[in-house]
Amino acid sequence: MSSNKINNLPKIIFLLALILILQGCSTLSQKDGSDVDPVDPHEDINRASYNFTDKVDRVFFEPVVDVYVEYVPNAAQRSIGNFYDNLSYPNVVLNAFLQGKVKQGFADGLRFLVNSTVGLFGLFDMATHMGLEKHDEDFGQTLGVWGVDTGSYLFIPILGPSSKRDVASVPVTMVTNVLFYVGAVAGAGVFAPLTILGAVDKRARLAGPMRIRDQAALDPYLFVREASLQQREFLVYDGNPPLNLYDEEPFQDNPFETKIKKQISD
Repeated sequence: MSSNKINNLPKIIFLLALILILQGCSTLSQKDGSDVDPVDPHEDINRASYNFTDKVDRVFFEPVVDVYVEYVPNAAQRSIGNFYDNLSYPNVVLNAFLQGKVKQGFADGLRFLVNSTVGLFGLFDMATHMGLEKHDEDFGQTLGVWGVDTGSYLFIPILGPSSKRDVASVPVTMVTNVLFYVGAVAGAGVFAPLTILGAVDKRARLAGPMRIRDQAALDPYLFVREASLQQREFLVYDGNPPLNLYDEEPFQDNPFETKIKKQISD
C-alpha cells in the first residue's frame, strides 16, 4: 500500500467514527413520552448539529460563495459544476446497476466516458447534447428501492440532512468519487484545493434554496427536515411516489402546526 493511500485511511476512519458517534448520541437523546416525533426522535441533537452547521456556513462559506457568485462568470461556474458532477458520476452508474436499472446503468457509464474524454474531464457536458440523460442515484436510494425504511431523521454536522438509511450512502459516495483516488495518487497538494473548490461549488448551487429558507421558513430547521425527507422519497420512487405516501406517517401532520399546538398545550 502506497504512503498516499495510507494517508487517506485516517479520513475514512474519522468519517466512519463520526457516523457511529452520531448514531450513538442520537439514541441517547431519545425522550420518553407521547410527544416524541417518530420521524425525528433525536430532534435536540439534530437541532444542535443544524445550528452548528448554520453558524459555520454563515461565518466561513457564505462570504466566500458570495464572492464566487459575484465574480466568477456563469459559464465558468457551469463548467466547474459539470466537472464535479462528472467526478462523482461513477456513484450514479454503480447504484443504477444495484437498483436493477441495467439499461440506464450502461447509458450512465457511457455518459461518464463521453464527458471524461470529449467533455475534457467533465468541464463540458457533451453527453447531454448527445441525448444521454443525467440521473441522480446513490446508495441511500438503492436501499430504499430494496425496501429499507427511511428510519429516523439525522442531521450530520457540515454534511447536512440525512437519515439512518441514507447515512450508509456517505462512505459509498466517497469511495466512488474520482476525487478520492486523485487524492491517493497526487497527494494533499492537489486534493485539498480541489476539495475546497468543490465545497464552494456545492454551496453556491444551494444559494437559491437557502435564500428561500431564510425568507419564508418560520422554523428553518423544520423547513430543511421536511423538504429533505420528501425529496429523498421522491428520488427513491424516481419522481413517481405512491399517491398515499404523504397521507401516512411521517408526513400526515403539518410540522409547523404540530409544533404550535405543542407549544400552546405546554
